[in-house]
Amino acid sequence: MDMFVALADPTRRNILELLATSGELAATAIYEHFPVSPQAVSQHLKVLREANLVEMEKRAQKRLYRLNPQTLSQFEAWVQQMQQRWSERFYALDAVLESEKKKEGG
Repeated sequence: MDMFVALADPTRRNILELLATSGELAATAIYEHFPVSPQAVSQHLKVLREANLVEMEKRAQKRLYRLNPQTLSQFEAWVQQMQQRWSERFYALDAVLESEKKKEGG
């Protein structure tokens, strides 16, 4: 599963935010935060696992979920790369606009 597909859904993003603020949570604790059925949340958790955005560990009868820092670091690096590209484009545009202003005013 592609991480961007997984992140496209607002419920999955909310699950990630919940895990980011709470740390490790049992599936039952995650279910309590959402107005949808536990089965629906379970499907969202499955998508997040398949995208490697969360890790799941079984302890006795509990399934504990936490963020996968490696995948999130990859996503952060991608975002920073895109931000750098757009910044470069805006700087180039600023230079062109400044040049045009000088031509008109000079």
